[in-house]
Formats: sequence, C-alpha cells, structure tokens
Amino acid sequence: MKFSYSLSKRFVFPNLAIQFLIIHSVSSLNITNEYLNHKCFLNQGIYNSGSEYEDSLNILFRKVRTDDYARTGFMHLTKGPASDSVTVMFQCRGDSYGSKCRTCADTAVAGFRKRCPRNKGGIIWYDQCFLWVSEIGESMSIKTNYKNIFSMYNPNNVRWGAKLFAKRAMDFFSELTLKVKKNTEAGSIIILYAAGEKKLGKNTLYAMVQCVSLTIDCKSCLAWSITKLFKNGDIREGGRVLGMNCDVRYEIYPFLRS
Repeated sequence: MKFSYSLSKRFVFPNLAIQFLIIHSVSSLNITNEYLNHKCFLNQGIYNSGSEYEDSLNILFRKVRTDDYARTGFMHLTKGPASDSVTVMFQCRGDSYGSKCRTCADTAVAGFRKRCPRNKGGIIWYDQCFLWVSEIGESMSIKTNYKNIFSMYNPNNVRWGAKLFAKRAMDFFSELTLKVKKNTEAGSIIILYAAGEKKLGKNTLYAMVQCVSLTIDCKSCLAWSITKLFKNGDIREGGRVLGMNCDVRYEIYPFLRS
C-alpha cells in the first residue's frame, strides 16, 4: 500500500514546485530518505568561486560528512572571520543515528550544493535529516523561526470519528512533548526527541516530536506545529510539520525505527 504526500500550499516557498513523497506502508518498515523541501536564502547573496567563504563552507561540509556525532545526530559549527563567517547546522531525525545519520548527511550536503549553488545561505529537508547554512553567525536558540516552516499531509481523510481522532492525537502529542525534556544528555548536547504509539480503536497511532538541540522554546514550537496539523476540518490519516527549530509527525502505520 502506498501513500502520496503533498506539500501544504500555504507553506510553499517561492520557485518551489509541489513535491510528492511516496511513503511505503511498512510491514517491512521500508524507511525512506526522500527529499522533502528546500529554500535558498536569496537575501544573503552568493559567494565567489575561490573565496574565503567558499573555503570555510567546504571545510564545514567535510566535517558534517565525516565527524563522529552518532550519539546526538547534531552539529552546529561556525567558521571564518566575523565579517564573513559561515554557520552550518545539521540534525538527524531521532531514530536515525550512526551510519544512517551519516548517509543522510552525505545526501543533504550534495542536495544543498545542487539546489542552492553558491548561495551563502539556505535550508534543505530530507525524511531523516535537515541541513541549514547561513552567512549570519546567529544563535538558533534565541527564538523559533516561524517563517521557514511547511507541512505535508496524507491525502486520505479520517472517516471514522475524525473529531475524536484529532482530539486523541493531540492529547498523545501532548504526552510526547512532556517526555522530550526527560531524554538523557549526551555530552553537552541535549537530545530533544520523543516518539511512541497509542491504540485508537482498531487502529494504532504512531507519532514523534523533535526540536533542534539549541532551541530554548521547544515546547512552544511543538505546540504551534501540533495545532497546525489539525487546524483544518479535514483530518488526515497522517501529516507532518517541519521547520528550522522543530518538527512533528503522525501516521496510522509505523514509520520509525524502534
């Protein structure tokens, strides 16, 4: 059985064609690493070939692809002079670690180079990770960025008590949000991730919540995203909201590694 996912038109970025993500319902749990979305930060300009900015970016990209961050799946680095520095942030989904995380890092770096060539800044999302690049050495922990957020939904509507389904799903998300801060600290990086499953009648709901490790308002970001999932009257069998600070997802089939 296959599900076709589409981007919510309310969050389509300029020059971005609507993408479709094919997800396999998984008796075999065939986890994908599909491209989901990207945005090039045009206001940050472009860098010249052979420039110091390009050298710094190449060094950081090599670190993203080679450094050992298997325990946390997270990296945040800045390089270059204050007047022309580049900052790179990379994070894997909470269930993708070790070699799975590194594979997504390779894919994300290659995808960013292809879709935002010579752009000083941009962001690209894949099913199991995302990569953020900026010329601004800004702290990602100041506040949640609600501009670079998009949503994706299963095309199938819930046909069996949609309102009750939405209420119980939101209650379950609230439970997961409370568990996020209970996760253990790995080194100096706090892993802000929680996932689980809950029986809803004849179906099982699978869900996850995750924040970027530097986010100080994780709870607010998750609450906003969860509300966004169920804001419309047509409640779907699955959906997700992704951004720069947090993401949430639910399905009625398993989509995470145990």
